[in-house]
Amino acid sequence: MPIASINPATGEKLKEFPAFSDSEIEKRLELAEHAFSHHRQRPFAKRAQLMMATAAILDQDKDKLARTITLEMGKLFGAAQDEVVKCVRGCRFYAENSERFLEDETAQTDAARSYVRYQPLGPVLAIMPWNFPFWQVFRFAAPALMAGNAAVLKHASNVPRCALTIEEIFRDAGFPRGLFATALVGSSAVPALIADRRVAAVTLTGSDHAGSQVAQHAGRELKKTVLELGGSDPFIVLADADLAAAASTAADARLVNSGQSCIAAKRFIVVEAVADRFLDRFVQELRSRRVGDPLARETQVGPQARVDLRDALHRQVEESVKRGAKLLLGGQVPPGKGAFYPATLLTAVDKGMPAFDEETFGPVAAVIRAKDEADAVRLANDSQFGLGASLWTQDRARAERMAAQIEAGSVFVNGLVKSDPRLPFGGIKRSGYGRELSEYGIREFVNIKSVWIA
Repeated sequence: MPIASINPATGEKLKEFPAFSDSEIEKRLELAEHAFSHHRQRPFAKRAQLMMATAAILDQDKDKLARTITLEMGKLFGAAQDEVVKCVRGCRFYAENSERFLEDETAQTDAARSYVRYQPLGPVLAIMPWNFPFWQVFRFAAPALMAGNAAVLKHASNVPRCALTIEEIFRDAGFPRGLFATALVGSSAVPALIADRRVAAVTLTGSDHAGSQVAQHAGRELKKTVLELGGSDPFIVLADADLAAAASTAADARLVNSGQSCIAAKRFIVVEAVADRFLDRFVQELRSRRVGDPLARETQVGPQARVDLRDALHRQVEESVKRGAKLLLGGQVPPGKGAFYPATLLTAVDKGMPAFDEETFGPVAAVIRAKDEADAVRLANDSQFGLGASLWTQDRARAERMAAQIEAGSVFVNGLVKSDPRLPFGGIKRSGYGRELSEYGIREFVNIKSVWIA
């Protein structure tokens, strides 16, 4: 079945690609295995040189690459430029720090000498999503390749041009042929890829359902996995919060990438004492954001990546209203072409509604009132997900106390939840396991080997 690249802002088919044949996949796996056998012996200095060359290509071609992202998945052009710049930073970070992260560590034992050594595993299969089609790949690939592994990318089927372009970037930077290989296949081909003897480990960023399926297949093969899955991140506003800053950031946090981000704030939990004042400001902020052509500089909210995803989001809104939520803003599918959906605000949201229980992957905000600080923590933790959380208070001691109580992989106080190469990234519960980024991320796909010498 062909794999199509479709502009979600217009519905226009940009290009169609034939899915790779079994023989083409076999050839790429062979190349990956061969490239790994040599790359693992390459010194860190040479790996870093190649990764710096990759960063230079990304930096030089930023505008062209951003246009590819925007046309293929609808990201705002300025945000797409920022995404490429973030990839540049990630590549440089691992080029500069990987040798230090993976240097041998001496252990004091009864041996004459004992130490821990970090060694690469082999080709790692990466199953990546469309919402950050460059950053999601580079935040995996930069540490994986710097650790000495090879990479096989199965990208989302609606971003084939991004997938092929990323492979071309690594090749143009001088990485050996096959070390980073794109597998242009549908999801039905994933189980066979996981089972292939040449694939050493698997990483996936996607939904909790996809994560569960990948974990089952990898578990049968006893292969290591890292899963970065969905989220229903709480955005907690306490009585002493700076409401103007909180409301402005809340709109940014819900509308980042047109709402299509696992760490976008989704449940806005506000203590009763300031709920009305926060809500007034929040409505104004959301209403002011301009929806339109993602290539236009003035646009602040672009289309959803696909029409079927937009329609699924709308069904979540309709079902939540049916179960008692109040629609304060948006909530209507606009006429015309493209997969657009307006900034939407629901109040009176409670457990048992999709807006509370599920991940809403689009510009839909759910406001939930809490009686007090303790109730806010309870509501935040009353979720199957545990990816990120944002907490707003001017009391630092209270913030640190509450951060320890919130069940999430990260808590950002008075700020937007974001990924940073210097900090580990990942979640708990149905938001997955394992970590990306920082020294923790690069150590996920290595053999942590103990060496004991009498």
